Amino acid sequence: MASPSSLSVTDFAGAGVVVTGATSGLGAATARLFASHGAQVVVCGRNEAKGTALAEEIGGVFAHVDVRDEDSMRAAMDLGARAPRGLRVAVSAAGSAIIEKTLGRSGAHSRASFTDQLETNLVGSFTLLTMAAEAMSGNAPESDGSRGVIALTSSVAAYEGQMGQLAYAASKGGVNAMVLPAARDLARHGIRVLGVAPGVFDTPFMDVLSDEAKSGIGAAVPFPQRLGHAGEFAQLMHSLISNPMLNGEVVRLDGALRLGMR
Repeated sequence: MASPSSLSVTDFAGAGVVVTGATSGLGAATARLFASHGAQVVVCGRNEAKGTALAEEIGGVFAHVDVRDEDSMRAAMDLGARAPRGLRVAVSAAGSAIIEKTLGRSGAHSRASFTDQLETNLVGSFTLLTMAAEAMSGNAPESDGSRGVIALTSSVAAYEGQMGQLAYAASKGGVNAMVLPAARDLARHGIRVLGVAPGVFDTPFMDVLSDEAKSGIGAAVPFPQRLGHAGEFAQLMHSLISNPMLNGEVVRLDGALRLGMR
């Protein structure tokens, strides 16, 4: 049997994988897929019932994590580092979204809500990025020199923010902007950084809409004319992380959708 240091990072058997926002939607699908490839997954989220159930289903462990809280994030990284090969993959899939115009009927955009979006989507991603990098830097290098991969979730709104998406677009634009400099910073440590910018996906964010409304949104996608499936996001994450030449790039996953003004 090969020693841990002779394996490639694309072989996930015994590798620690931390996924935030993993109690539902895109994060849950990602956790399931990596577990199916032999990874020891840390399911991170705030919903303990759902997180514990998923962790039991996939043979992982649940960590109660609020991405705005450094202590809970550090504890999750420590759990991932306990895997036989240490923490090898960290995926940031936690996030929130609000609709608030720059200037609305009730006045100017709230500074508090703007800051909250940045704290959750941007600073939360930054915290995962830096804490995962620190944990991975102590890993023995794999056969290809890799010590780990960090993947951040952005959004097509980072490119074409719609009306009412000022705070959300700013937070996701910041995520995009971190990917390349982080990849350059961490290159000497053998750590890759990448991002995925999904379009419109059928996740719990969409549950407030009727099936008719969901169909209408999906019809705006050039092809396939539907909402994306969480499994498709997970599949791309797995593919990008498995490709050793993919680094410093944010990949859109949107069926050629370009968001309109509204």
